[in-house]
Amino acid sequence: MKMSDIAFNTVDWASVEPTRHEGDAGHALWRTQHFGPAENRIRVRMVDYSPGYVSDHWCSKGHVLLCLEGTLETTLADGRVFVLKPGMSYQVADDAEAHRSRAPSGAKLFVVD
Repeated sequence: MKMSDIAFNTVDWASVEPTRHEGDAGHALWRTQHFGPAENRIRVRMVDYSPGYVSDHWCSKGHVLLCLEGTLETTLADGRVFVLKPGMSYQVADDAEAHRSRAPSGAKLFVVD
């Protein structure tokens, strides 16, 4: 990720309209903003997973993810499982390690990709 051509600005996440994304179980609400030029756009999201959320896909996109509330369980394609609690983060590169998320009690995340 190269952060260029982004002026200083602030985001009031409560005012960003959420989009709903269904999982295999539960749903995710994404509040999304994009920054930078089209050829190098950075997506920044505030994501709320409902209690019992299970992702409907294996993700290969790279992210920097910070858990703000709840618990996030991330399973890698090789079977390893990582549990994030508030204040914990993970980082993964594009196409590095496919991952899938669950939030048994719900979770709130801040994601940059």
